[in-house]
Amino acid sequence: MSGPDGRAAQADPLDGDVEEALALANDNRGGPRTGSGGAPAPAPRQTPASRAPAPDTERHRATAWPAARRAAQEAGRRAARHRAQTADAPEPVMDAELPFPEGLLTGGRAETHALPRGAARVPLDRALGLVLAAPLTALTDLPSFDTSAMDGWVVAGPGPWAVRDKGILAGHALPAPLADGEAATIATGARIPSDTTAVIRSEHGHTDDKGQLHPLRAVAHGQDIRPRGQECRAGDLLLPAGGLITPAVLGLAAAAGYDELVAVPRPRAEVLVLGDELLTSGLPRDGLIRDALGPMLPHWLRALGVEVTAVRRIGDDAKALLKAVRGSKADLVVTTGGTASGPVDHVHPTLRALDAELLVDGVAVRPGHPMLLARIKDGRHLVGLPGNPLAAVSGLLTLAEPLLRALAGRARDEEPYGAPLHSAVQGHPYDTRLVPVVLRQDSDSGHDWAVPLRYNGPAMLRGIAAADGLAVVPPGGAQEGQEVEILDLPWSWGPATGGSLGTLNSPLKATGSAPQSRPEQAPRPNAGQAPQDTMGQAPRTDMGADPVGTDPVGVDPVRNVPGNSPGDEGCFT
Repeated sequence: MSGPDGRAAQADPLDGDVEEALALANDNRGGPRTGSGGAPAPAPRQTPASRAPAPDTERHRATAWPAARRAAQEAGRRAARHRAQTADAPEPVMDAELPFPEGLLTGGRAETHALPRGAARVPLDRALGLVLAAPLTALTDLPSFDTSAMDGWVVAGPGPWAVRDKGILAGHALPAPLADGEAATIATGARIPSDTTAVIRSEHGHTDDKGQLHPLRAVAHGQDIRPRGQECRAGDLLLPAGGLITPAVLGLAAAAGYDELVAVPRPRAEVLVLGDELLTSGLPRDGLIRDALGPMLPHWLRALGVEVTAVRRIGDDAKALLKAVRGSKADLVVTTGGTASGPVDHVHPTLRALDAELLVDGVAVRPGHPMLLARIKDGRHLVGLPGNPLAAVSGLLTLAEPLLRALAGRARDEEPYGAPLHSAVQGHPYDTRLVPVVLRQDSDSGHDWAVPLRYNGPAMLRGIAAADGLAVVPPGGAQEGQEVEILDLPWSWGPATGGSLGTLNSPLKATGSAPQSRPEQAPRPNAGQAPQDTMGQAPRTDMGADPVGTDPVGVDPVRNVPGNSPGDEGCFT
């Protein structure tokens, strides 16, 4: 609809998303719905989490955003317990299969070592991002023999020392013992001969014309020698069960003698892309649009540490959808679109046909209101995402991520972290908003700020593509300087918290906390100066801004504050 000047008229706060408008119009599911024979169709079973009280009107009957996240996490925990109870136990490990010295654990008796049910023995090259299902104990002393910590000379007794003609290199058998007054050149990591006094670094000694080695400083007994077992002894606990397998853990496991690890299996997910209007290549045309979710969701799920078993394009075919969901063996089925109540929205009828249990049916969050979570059977679940791209991201972070983290053994109870908003964010009257932000540090105060990005409509990906995270804006909005919770994205920078390597946290979380002063008292960056990032460089959001101030990610290139692009105002869905 156009205004008098030919431009688009101001959008209603709840306008702009037909799918979500349909969901709002049909949120009151208390009335009868007829099946094929005119009789009322049975509704999917519902749990209390899917029936949160409405703020004041029936159209806002939806699960509160925090409650939806908790319900998804609990669903993942239940699925993990179900898998552990029903999975075949891994084959036990015989002592003979472990690289222990004979009888180290058993005193010479042959024994087997049971592995946790639901766990799997995974080769090191496939274990990255999984969670340890059993403690990691040292299979050998580290180091397993006395080694040289430096290049130089190994010496015995007091000096000066006569230097052997043949040196000692790493990877060779135990060299012959040294006699008092004797030395040999040695490489870092090489085995130390017996009866050795010390290692002299190459820069701390010199040889004279007669081949005698002289120290340039005092020599301490045992210097620059790494004794056997310095890091650990065989049988020592290196890491407890439940730890994330990072690259460093893989290195430690290999050094300790492991070829494979006992880990919680990677969750399996299948993506079903719905909609007849989607193109897989080329430019939009003839009422058709490009599919953004098909290319995005599988990689997003993999970044969360998930094995994506299939990506299927179902279109708007109800029978094909039912067949695909019923036949899926994945732990989680993710659908795109079709979660509202329109003529081709087939997700709810499919769940009814499968007698699925609705755990969450609509969430009080924008974008993404008509998302849902259902338990299909046998510990398997379905997450229904809205069809709009940013709304689908909201659904991933609200329902899919907590469930998958719990199923993978990575769920934990920790306090959320936050950052003060650089500028006020308009809120929805009743619902939480998830708004893309970049995290930037003000060079004057040293405080980190969450800078909202402009392109945050439900159908937009331009903001989230440049974002460090999503700010959780409470109902009613948030003021400038108000601290809000930040949701990490799988590729954000920082220590591991999930994803294929674990989610990498933002610079804010890497520092451990939000600014120490009260958010409302934290000084803002100067109005005429863009805040500097932690490396003292202009923030990434300024990159690519042209001389006239066009900003590609929706942050003003001069003041680094969000603006309003035409048609975005009040678009919450």
